[in-house]
Amino acid sequence: MRRLVYAVLAALALAGLPSSSSAQIAEPDVRIGWTAWADAEIISKMAAIILRDGMGYDVELTLSDIAVQYRGVADGDLDVMLMSWQPTTHEDYLRRYGRSLVDAGVLYGGARLGWAVPAYIPEAELSSMADLADPQVRERLGGRIVGIDPGAGLMRLSRQALETYGLDYELTESSGPAMTLQLGEAIEAEDWVVVTAWTPHWIFSEYELRFLDDPQTVMGGAEAVHAMVRPGFEESQPELYGFFQRMELSLDQLQSLMAEARRTSAREAVYAFVEANQDQVRRWVTGE
Repeated sequence: MRRLVYAVLAALALAGLPSSSSAQIAEPDVRIGWTAWADAEIISKMAAIILRDGMGYDVELTLSDIAVQYRGVADGDLDVMLMSWQPTTHEDYLRRYGRSLVDAGVLYGGARLGWAVPAYIPEAELSSMADLADPQVRERLGGRIVGIDPGAGLMRLSRQALETYGLDYELTESSGPAMTLQLGEAIEAEDWVVVTAWTPHWIFSEYELRFLDDPQTVMGGAEAVHAMVRPGFEESQPELYGFFQRMELSLDQLQSLMAEARRTSAREAVYAFVEANQDQVRRWVTGE
């Protein structure tokens, strides 16, 4: 573990940035908002670990609802959020706060939203969102679709899907972790279940799942996840802004990170990633 930290520090020292022995200040150098979604958690913790352990910055992670994050960054109460799904999922938040935010660029592309079911549910009976209107399918599912936190863009689109497909289902509100727990319990019992889901997410490597077809494309197509910062952040913290502007991962890298973090911890997964991708991380930090 220590060898990995030293490898990070050695790579970052080339930039002449502050070392981890820099004096701490009362206020953090950067305040990052994050949500308890699998991808949001690992990418936010990854940024915090590299900034703290490698670059010596004082980082504050603030767990909050996605709506609070958008408002917090727009108002300057937060500096950064790393979970802006564009162009469809967070369209309403971008309309409301977009003029008060600065887009620092894409963190990863190829993300997708939808409703997922275990592979053991026969496709002949349930392959599309439209199939959920079948009374027998509804009975097998108990008239329920497992949701996440109510402010999520996925929930907004799911409510829209219920209307579009004329579905008489309860869309339960919970959280990302609660959704995965209910999914795991249903799979263990081989019960029928539909969950609001997205990729990248570790559930797709842990379980055999498939997305239901969405012939009306209510859930939209491929999305990109962006880093958003408060106005003035680029001028007040140019090194940090440059880091977030250059930070970008492939979907495969992020999926592997989430799987490793689940096996070990976020810190160990990040250290392993940095050791295996030192040139990439050096570009994020130094621009070289």
